[in-house]
This record gives sequence, structure tokens and C-alpha cells, in this order.
Amino acid sequence: MREQILENFRKKFGTEGGEPRIFFSPGRVNLIGEHIDYNGGLVLPCALSLGTYGAIRKRNDNMVKLFSGNFETFAEFSTDELVRDPAHKWGNYPKGVLATLKEAGYKVGGFDMYILGNLPSGAGLSSSACLNTLVATALSALFDLNIDPIKIAQLCQHAEKFNGVNCGIMDPFACAIGKKDHAILLNCNNLKYEHIPLNLGDYRILIANTNHRRGLADSKYNERRAQCEAALSDLQKVCDISELCELSPEDFDMNKGAITEETHRKRAEHAVHENQRTKDAANSLKQGELQQLWDLTVASHMSLDELYDVVGNALRAMFEASYAYAMLHKDTSRVLGTRMTGAGFGGCTVSIIHKDYIDDFIKTVGDKYYACTGVKPSFYIAETSDGTSEI
Repeated sequence: MREQILENFRKKFGTEGGEPRIFFSPGRVNLIGEHIDYNGGLVLPCALSLGTYGAIRKRNDNMVKLFSGNFETFAEFSTDELVRDPAHKWGNYPKGVLATLKEAGYKVGGFDMYILGNLPSGAGLSSSACLNTLVATALSALFDLNIDPIKIAQLCQHAEKFNGVNCGIMDPFACAIGKKDHAILLNCNNLKYEHIPLNLGDYRILIANTNHRRGLADSKYNERRAQCEAALSDLQKVCDISELCELSPEDFDMNKGAITEETHRKRAEHAVHENQRTKDAANSLKQGELQQLWDLTVASHMSLDELYDVVGNALRAMFEASYAYAMLHKDTSRVLGTRMTGAGFGGCTVSIIHKDYIDDFIKTVGDKYYACTGVKPSFYIAETSDGTSEI
């Protein structure tokens, strides 16, 4: 991949000015803890070996010239004119990072950058945070900004607002702070985190892409966040809290009557109970009690479907096919967990499968999903990765 990117960079930008520097940013999959990063909860993502590569070189002016090897398109603009432009499409994500860095007081000049990824876009594996973190890390190194990874994650979270998404911290944090063979137990309220070893033994993490594209900005993501904020406002009249996930499930059950809207109550119920499930899943991984993951992941998915209403037909069909396979072979424990992952409204499921049955799972579940939807899914065995860095 490194040689391919170098060759393509030279073709697009020439050799004058020297060789570019090359960076890699991973995508992420969240094992459990969905839609609670913006509610001050715990999440359990891991960084993936699938991600985005970038070759970058300084220019002698303030022009930014970007080329995407995936979309085969250029985006060009000046660092003096950082305004969202629909014509730039994917280029608005790097532009958003630049605008955020400039707003924070960092000085960045012009540059050429060739970008190529093997992470499926719009699949719920955090392609936008992956790209943003790649650009921020590369610019920090190129212009000697010395921004630490946690600050980069915070800046990239803010940069999403440039494109209309009021996202949580989990996605850029997982991209920036990932560690190979580990998940990250992150407290989104105070950014305290712990790398949890992923000792899955003979089991593997399998991602199933529904190939039903979703986009955060044009989904109901922002609506869900607003509903949780309304529920929090109601609860604050009877509870001394600043985030929903400060409540235990027991405390929530005692005070949920303060939430005036039933829909808002459902959203909050999911957030509080999902936070507890994430704690339990992390403890299961620490103690090597993997069998407990089944009940936790299934309960997470059902909550996202029934209380949070973010599953949709494609994800529901994939989950039901995976669940049916697991239950058919329950006596042999072929599947230790399965659920939707990401914001929902399309995207992916994540399952924990015994390595000897991966091919059978893919064939059986894939055929059933296709029969139900008429769409062929894609499957990826997830290898973990370190966070965004120069290679």
C-alpha cells in the first residue's frame, strides 16, 4: 500500500518538492456502547486494520490540493477560504479539520495530499472520523504543531460540525488512541480510558456490511441527540446530574417519570442501560468470561431497535439472520455475540464467531440476508490496529 500511494502521489503532484510523508488512520468498530458517547457514557471500540492512508507534502503557498484515490476526484481550495462547498463533497472533511485548527490558533500552510482508503464509506465504521484524524495527525507532524492524540480527537470531534454533524467523541478517539489487540474502554464524560486486551482465543470479530449506505448528517442522528438532551433537561429537575449516563439503571427507573415525553424516555432508558451493559462487557473481557457477551450484545441490539429506533430494515435483516444462525448452533457456541454497530440506519453488524465456522456463517447468513433484501452483503474479519500514525 505504501508503494502504491507513493507512486500515485508522484503521478498526481510530481516529484518537485521532495518525497511526501505517509500516514495511516484506522477505522473503528464499536463492540458495545452505542449512542451513549454523547450522553457521557462508556464505550468499548477498537481500531481496525482497515482505514485510510495519506501521502502529504508542503507547498510554498496557501493552496490545498487533495486527491482521493477512491473517488478519483480533486478538491482544491485556499487556507484563507475555508467555507463548506457542496461541490467539494468529501473534500469538506479535510476542510473542516483545517477550519477547526485555524479556529484553535494553529498555523497551517498549503499542502498536497493523496488519500486512499480500504474502509467502506458509509458503513458505520467511522470513515469520516478516520479521514479527519488522518488529516489532523498529518498536519500536526508536517507543520510541527505537536498536538497530542487526545487533543486531535477533540479537534476532530469539533470538525464534524463543519459538515452538520454534532457527533460524540468515541469515533475520533478510537481512531487516534487505538492499540493493536486491544479494545478501548472510554469514559466519554471525562475521557479517562483503559486499553482492554482482546483475548478472544479461537473466536474472531466479524463485521457484516449490509451495503445499505448511511450518512450521519442526513440520518436522524442529530434528532436522537436532541431527544436525549430533552430527557436530560427533565431529569435534572429531580436529579443532580450533568449527563444521562451518570444515572444507574436503578436510579433511572426511580426517576424516569420526570421525563415528560414517552419517546424521550425511551431514548434515555436505552442510554442508561447501554452504559451498564458496556461496563459488564468490559468486565467479561477482563475476566475471560466470553459467554456473557451473548446476552449483552443481543440486549444492546434489541434496545437500539425498540427504544432508540435506529436499526432499520437492512440492519434488522442482518441481525435476524445472524441471530438465527447462532441459535441453531447454540449447543456448539459458534457465535458469542452479535449486534448492530455504529449510528444505525444502515451500516454494519459485528459478531464474535468461532474461527472454524466463519466461512459457514458468511455463506448461511449472507444467503439469508440476500433472500430477504435482494442486496449482497460484504464481510470482513476484523484485525485490530494501533491509532493514527506516520508509517
